[in-house]
Amino acid sequence: MSLAALNRSTLREQLLDRLREGILDGTFPPGSRMAEVELSTQFGVSRGTVREALRTLQNSGLLEGRERNSLYVRRLSRRDIDELFQVRDALEGKAVELLLQLPSAQDVVDAMERQLPETTELMTYAQRFEIDLTFHQIVVESTGNAMLLNMWSGIKDMMRIAALAWADETAASLMTVAHHQPIIDALRTGDALQVRKVLNSHMLAAAEKLGAKAED
Repeated sequence: MSLAALNRSTLREQLLDRLREGILDGTFPPGSRMAEVELSTQFGVSRGTVREALRTLQNSGLLEGRERNSLYVRRLSRRDIDELFQVRDALEGKAVELLLQLPSAQDVVDAMERQLPETTELMTYAQRFEIDLTFHQIVVESTGNAMLLNMWSGIKDMMRIAALAWADETAASLMTVAHHQPIIDALRTGDALQVRKVLNSHMLAAAEKLGAKAED
């Protein structure tokens, strides 16, 4: 790779990070049109660099096309949210099954309990959500299944969009210790079917509360 190509790649990655952060922190709210010309001027890069970054964001699900050659920040529908949590339930359900097969399963559960999403009023909604997400990531990482972790990580940004689009106390109630403790309690039984049942209820509750705020 030439030095010019390396610099171009680095610039594209920097722009991609800036745009992704802007989408996830609400700078570019759901429904915003992501226009090549305006973004090129705003960030001082070529339209080609913008186009490549937007294509990557579209492939990850953060952007959607509604008109010819037009991309918008994705606005999740109720169906999108239902399907997202169905996928989470399937992936994390498999993760807890694999976790319970490990000799160190209860040690992992102890570590998970120490990471329960204890939050304070001083935390922002986004910070509370990241703590919540870390708790669930521990479950998946503990399995040692790289493919499972890769698939779960692939929908993390969609999880963020679903949670951050409707930041209120109803949604925040999904991020409490009380909402997560039943998962720990079920894991301590060692009964995979019981854990799957509790996890399914956990996901259904989240889909219902977040989906109630979404458009049909």
